[in-house]
Amino acid sequence: MSWSKWILTVFLIIPSSWTRVSRLNTAIKTAEKSYAEAKYEQSVTDHMVLVNEFESKSPELSFDLGLSHHYSEKTDEAQTWYDQVTQSPNKMLVSFAFNQGGVLLGNKKEYQAALSKFQSALIKDPTNEQARYNYEMLARWLQRDEERKNQDQNKPEPSEFAKRKKAEADRLVEQFRFKDALKTMEEALAQDSTVAAYQDFITTLQEVVQIDEN
Repeated sequence: MSWSKWILTVFLIIPSSWTRVSRLNTAIKTAEKSYAEAKYEQSVTDHMVLVNEFESKSPELSFDLGLSHHYSEKTDEAQTWYDQVTQSPNKMLVSFAFNQGGVLLGNKKEYQAALSKFQSALIKDPTNEQARYNYEMLARWLQRDEERKNQDQNKPEPSEFAKRKKAEADRLVEQFRFKDALKTMEEALAQDSTVAAYQDFITTLQEVVQIDEN
């Protein structure tokens, strides 16, 4: 091939690659703009252009797609993209993805699975304070929930006397006589241990009376 033909060939090829780069940059800016403006459904569409038309692949792109699906309430799709991010060598990004996955599971009331996600987030990045907060709050809530279940199982069956006293206390509460209602329940409990079936009610009365006295 002569030099003149080779140069002509180069000039014919380069503009095509330049056009692709230009279109890619435009697509990236479009996706960034729709996400920044909280147009999440449009953001999904714009980010998928990068995946489908330009075959772009990166943990950052997957995370952005996860967030865009998440905020447009397409939770199953969001989880799929977050899961892809967890294969990244970027530990901080992986931690964020695990945390977001935990939020999704928590919203679906899959609490143990959510707790595991938050724990994984902390393993990848112990400085992820949002994941730490989510983990500690959920773990504490699950512990309290278990304690409440155990208390409910161990509650005695209230006697007829206990039921009458509870009804009497309810009438006093309707009259805003919280202190008298509390006194009624505490005196009844001293006489009949099955009044403990209403311990939650008694505790609430104690808190209300304490607030009134302060």
